[in-house]
Amino acid sequence: MALARPGETCWTRARADRVKFLVDGQAYFAALRDALIGARRSIHLLGWSFDPRVTLAPAPAGQDDLSPEIGHLLTRLVQDRPGLDVRLLVWRSALPISATQGFFPHRARGWFRRTGVDFRLDGDVPLGACHHQKIIVIDGRLAFVGGADVMPGRWDSPAHPDHDRERGGRWPPRHEVMALVDGPAAVAFDGLFRARWAASQDAMPDATPAPPADLQDPWPAGLAPDLANVEVAIARTLPAWRGEPGGREVAALSLEAIFAAKQLIYLENQYFTWPLAEEALAARLVEPNGPEVVLIVSENSPSYFDRLTMDRARTKALWRLRASDVYGRFHALAPYAEGGRPIVVHAKVMIIDDLLVRIGSANLNNRSHGLDTEAELAIEATNATERTAIAALRDRLAGHWVGRTGAELAAARSDGSLAAALAGLDPGRRLRPASARRLSAVGEFIADFHLGDPAEASDSWRPALRRRKLLAERRKLRQSLVTR
Repeated sequence: MALARPGETCWTRARADRVKFLVDGQAYFAALRDALIGARRSIHLLGWSFDPRVTLAPAPAGQDDLSPEIGHLLTRLVQDRPGLDVRLLVWRSALPISATQGFFPHRARGWFRRTGVDFRLDGDVPLGACHHQKIIVIDGRLAFVGGADVMPGRWDSPAHPDHDRERGGRWPPRHEVMALVDGPAAVAFDGLFRARWAASQDAMPDATPAPPADLQDPWPAGLAPDLANVEVAIARTLPAWRGEPGGREVAALSLEAIFAAKQLIYLENQYFTWPLAEEALAARLVEPNGPEVVLIVSENSPSYFDRLTMDRARTKALWRLRASDVYGRFHALAPYAEGGRPIVVHAKVMIIDDLLVRIGSANLNNRSHGLDTEAELAIEATNATERTAIAALRDRLAGHWVGRTGAELAAARSDGSLAAALAGLDPGRRLRPASARRLSAVGEFIADFHLGDPAEASDSWRPALRRRKLLAERRKLRQSLVTR
């Protein structure tokens, strides 16, 4: 049975003519700039945050008149192309958060006023929630989806140098992953954008009909796809509130995927606090022939609030899983640049064996599975070509942490263990065990009640209710394991 099933573990399935995996901001921003320049009908963006001052990439030869800053680029495109529909829908962030971002995206409203760019702030989420989907659709024919926002500090190369002039002096090394798709899959993502705009703003005009055959292909020139003519799945998280049932497809697919793994579960994520993922992984680790689990996370969260809340809950989860790891198959690793500076892991990736890859916006925490809005792309291999592409992405991602290619990593996996291969290729210890320090009584309280990490709208400001519900969900999952 397919892991991604519409109405259960995904929202919909659709065909993608081409798929490209974009590893780190350098590749993403360059491809995004080319796609924006190629837009002829529409540019639709959903984001957690947005800063129009972000430089995407140097202008290609012959396009020096187009500013590398995305705000100027969008306004110029609207001026030069009458009828180009440019809409940006970004979360109306709380002021303490926007204050750390130069009060963007709020200030972007003034930036785009009277430019023809329709910039809106989306506050149509439960109190304490955020709009977290990161999607950009070009002409309804090309879609970017993943974990990266168009914000300062998001650019980095796969080399992740300690300091990089292109990245900006004060920003730490940072890892992002996005996916690029076209064909019917892009149409589906545009439908998701349109639904969100209609729900939080106003009705949109109907989608334009299929483009004529001679309309320019918006796919970035020179960007070779990793897969062609493949079926993809789209999964979402939508909060249950105002009488709407919401949607937890991301959560359902996460658990389904963990239990489907045979040899390897590879994870890259900003957080690791979701009790159901912890419970499911613990169950797999006590199996004599269960899969190896490799989790790549930041050594510490970048913000003080997340270090106070998320990192403490992660500590308890890591202690539990290391205690459950009776066969030595659990490896939680934090990456460092070559000179020793910690790398911020902001990607949200799950790869199961060479069977399934998931790239999206959802963190492995409570709020990403019930409170915030999320979206992801999943590809479930159905043939040898697709399995090879998934394995190549996994090895490329894992290998780049230790400065090696995917091919070098694959060659080093003589005993099948990914963690052992990484250790053998890492004399400089760029991957180190993620810390799980013992907690104080206050830290234990924060972790037990998941302060700062609500599970859904009903417990957003009721931590005692949240704890009871999470404990009940864990018991229910344990009971379901008996019948698996």
